[in-house]
Amino acid sequence: MSRRLIAVTALVVAAAALTACSGSTTPSESSSSEGAADSSFGLVKDGVLTVATEGTYRPFSFHADGGTGDLTGFDVEIIQAVADKLDLEVEFQETQWDAIFAGLDAGRFDVIANQVSINDEREEKYLFSEPYTVSPGVIVVAEDDDSISSFDDLKGKTTAQSLTSNWYELATDSGATVEGVEGWAQAVELLRQGRVDATVNDKLTFLDYEKTNSPSGLKIAAETDDAGKQAFVFTKDKTALVEAIDGALDELRADGTLAEISDKYFGEDVTQ
Repeated sequence: MSRRLIAVTALVVAAAALTACSGSTTPSESSSSEGAADSSFGLVKDGVLTVATEGTYRPFSFHADGGTGDLTGFDVEIIQAVADKLDLEVEFQETQWDAIFAGLDAGRFDVIANQVSINDEREEKYLFSEPYTVSPGVIVVAEDDDSISSFDDLKGKTTAQSLTSNWYELATDSGATVEGVEGWAQAVELLRQGRVDATVNDKLTFLDYEKTNSPSGLKIAAETDDAGKQAFVFTKDKTALVEAIDGALDELRADGTLAEISDKYFGEDVTQ
């Protein structure tokens, strides 16, 4: 065989090899696009959305059948619907409210789904999704107590609040002395026992309590002028995940899923 023929043959073989290599990478890149998106989310576990929630905060995050059943609730169903849109599995980690932000900071979860209200202090440190709940705050008192009819009337009174919640800030800013509790259930118990004068919380929490415990012996004494907005919470490095979840929320709002879940728990759409 001549040297020229050998050289031509070598060039043909090399070109064929390059073509084969090029063709083999294209399908691989296409099939891994979803995985690449998951990777950009910076998830604790690949393909899994790890969600922090209390599990004791009815109707948002609680166990059915008196606490012995599966984890359910308004926030739980919404974050599950969001994860379905993103083709992600969901793993819940139930955490007390007072430790939930520390767990997020430590990288134990990807997101908090627990009716976290958006405020300036939190926005300095965390990223928030679009709001999925809009509701005013309320002062809840015993139904025979007429001494409180506004937030100004909290001055000199004692309220029961979680010490890291924005309701604690509202109560103290209004002049109340706060007795720390772990959550709504404990606050209501102290109120019904007459050990505190009031508790400040989200209106939806009270409406659900009234629906399931009527007659409760409690009433709303006053509401905030502005409605609070609740959203999912992330660390500052989760920009891609926030954008994806916002897109999923938009789709769920448009197809009626958010309104359907809201009506199930509150009898109306509280997501607008």
